[in-house]
Amino acid sequence: MSAYDRGLDRQNANYEPLTPLSFLQRTAWVFPEHPSVVHGRRRFVWRETRERCHRLAGALAGRGIGKGDTVAVMAANTPEMLECHFGVPMTGAVLNTLNIRLDAASIAFMLGHGEAKAILVDREFSGIVRQALAGLGRDILTVDIDDPEYDGPGDRIGSLDYEAFLAEGDPGFAYAPPPNEWDAISLNYTSGTTGNPKGVVYHHRGAWLNATGNTMAWQMQLHPVYLWTLPMFHCNGWCFPWTITAQAGTHVCLRRVEAKGIFDAIATEGVTHFCGAPIVLNMLLHAPEEDRRGFSHRVQVMTAAAPPPPSTLEGMEAMGFDITHTYGLTECYGPAVVSAWNRDWDALPGADRAALKARQGVRYPVLEGLTVMDPETMAETPRDGETIGEVMMRGNVVMKGYLKNEDASGEAFAGGWFHTGDLGVMHEDGYIALKDRSKDIIISGGENISSVEVEQVLYRHPAVLEAAVVARPDGKWGETPCAFVETLSGAEATEAEVIAFCRDNMARFKAPRHVVFGPLPKTSTGKVQKFVLRERARDLK
Repeated sequence: MSAYDRGLDRQNANYEPLTPLSFLQRTAWVFPEHPSVVHGRRRFVWRETRERCHRLAGALAGRGIGKGDTVAVMAANTPEMLECHFGVPMTGAVLNTLNIRLDAASIAFMLGHGEAKAILVDREFSGIVRQALAGLGRDILTVDIDDPEYDGPGDRIGSLDYEAFLAEGDPGFAYAPPPNEWDAISLNYTSGTTGNPKGVVYHHRGAWLNATGNTMAWQMQLHPVYLWTLPMFHCNGWCFPWTITAQAGTHVCLRRVEAKGIFDAIATEGVTHFCGAPIVLNMLLHAPEEDRRGFSHRVQVMTAAAPPPPSTLEGMEAMGFDITHTYGLTECYGPAVVSAWNRDWDALPGADRAALKARQGVRYPVLEGLTVMDPETMAETPRDGETIGEVMMRGNVVMKGYLKNEDASGEAFAGGWFHTGDLGVMHEDGYIALKDRSKDIIISGGENISSVEVEQVLYRHPAVLEAAVVARPDGKWGETPCAFVETLSGAEATEAEVIAFCRDNMARFKAPRHVVFGPLPKTSTGKVQKFVLRERARDLK
């Protein structure tokens, strides 16, 4: 035994399991009167938010909710949704945030598979939840959330509303940190295109680490004013309910993600940070003049999902937004890779800077391993920016696994790495760049064509609002690229013009052979449904 092990044991004085619940306690103690949450006419300070979270925990515990139980919530980005990220796990229970855009059958599956014992429901989504509960075949505790900012259809379906439920709880409810930081804190279902969704399980340790990693990757200072454009149901809002709380920031809730609401919040509330998919950036970039408002400060924006076109990044920068590009998946707590900026690049032309920012980047400080490998041999690909392999991750911010699905967990963790299913390259400087999902790569005449590369060229066309590229079967080449394009309002383009533009701006064999105009089909989380487009491409005459 080493001298460093004798008598130097882990004990209460020198060890406590990591949990993001500790962020709330510290912030409310140090900054009790600092604004915590803004939602329309409702304003809270951190002392009040802490009390409300403790009341929620006490009310749930009083109804028999405890360690290992699942509590679901179907809500918009409101104060109640934020409070659930603390109040639910304070009881030892696991928070299951439900996608508000899903159908009743999907919600019923999740409630059943996750064995939910309670559900909190925003009135707007009561109809879907009522159908889901009928399909569930058992009764669970149902609490209604009646948001004063919502005046649309929907009725109450529970036995009591949220505020009355809080009144059952004690603001001094005493909770203990999890006995094991590996204990589950949340359950997030993937939005798969085939079969049932998989339940991704997060633990307290990973949530603490990735929440902290967000502040490091974004270089976030104390007291940020954060606008909730990203759904809190998506990967627990990329862990930002915990991040912003740790930084004693202000959560500005936004029920509807619209350009006017975002510009108003920036100008009125002094928003300093927000997250969003490239579609949100595109919406702001092309917002009509009447929806815009001026602001004098720079706004920090974190974007992820599909690689944003360099033209979008360049346009947003000119409008006053500083873009940080990240990459991640539900299985790694949201963003775990960041396109960390090198000051040596500041002097580059705007288009060159945007191209560098469009790369996914390097691992978060809290992710232990990031590489690109051949998924069959598990050998790393050369750092040449050309050789395509599968992006792999390893570390504490990778999920525990898939709930009740050992086969899928084993497949995902084969070889000691998490297999993302995304194809990419590693550049000489160690930055990765995505090329496609493994199922989306186009193989034409034996050559691999990245649909992402073709899409980025399409986005540079002045008439293009959105673009997606998929493989179309071809008798001679095997597959050829087929582009689906939605044009800007009032803009026009022909198939021949778009194809010629692509051929002028990339290798000719990579240019699409067909272009189809019209709105793009999307999933409930705003991702383009490429499987639908592949079917349409196959049916083209």
